[in-house]
Amino acid sequence: MSRHPESGLSIHRVLRSHIVTLRLKPGARLSENELAAQFGTSRTPVREALIRLGEEGLIEVLPQRGSFVTRISLAGMQRARFVREALEIAIVRRLAQSGLSERGHARARAALLKQSQANGAAERFTLADDAFHRALAEDVDISQLWPVLEREKSQFDRIRFLSLPTRTPVDLLIAQHEDILDAILQADAARAEQALHVHLSEVLKITEKLAAENPELIVNDTGAGSSA
Repeated sequence: MSRHPESGLSIHRVLRSHIVTLRLKPGARLSENELAAQFGTSRTPVREALIRLGEEGLIEVLPQRGSFVTRISLAGMQRARFVREALEIAIVRRLAQSGLSERGHARARAALLKQSQANGAAERFTLADDAFHRALAEDVDISQLWPVLEREKSQFDRIRFLSLPTRTPVDLLIAQHEDILDAILQADAARAEQALHVHLSEVLKITEKLAAENPELIVNDTGAGSSA
């Protein structure tokens, strides 16, 4: 982590990235004093960042003990996927109906190229994956839509990262992105919606197996009879 003044927002971004990519594993303790020293700042922006991480379910605060990175919650992942699908279906449908701007198209294509060049590096692929979805979200004329999506999808992102590249073939994910983009460009809202649904359902194929294999990282808290 860098040693220079950071805002609470950027400290949150760095810590969120480290948690999602498992640089900070479940159970890791986050000390306000240590983080303030690492970032070269006071405890106030660190505390603000930790509050946001707690709201996203990425850390928990234990009285008299401190703040700790949580295990990945399958219930949280399912909830995040539900919210994300509802929002992103509305996005692709709107873009198919109103058209994708040249800038949005160029950004989506650039993200696809970066995905294909990631060469199996999960972190690089994940950043490019986010860039694709962000390009679409920010092309819709609704302010602050992407930050809402990003806040809601934290648990989804952790499962997604853990599944790459061995559990979920990256070539398949790229092809699914291509399908989504092509449907938008063809002004086929129904196909864009279906392509997005298929894409966001991919993670469901491997979640329970990942949970069984990684109990130290994932808690299967979905309960009997719950569904995605």
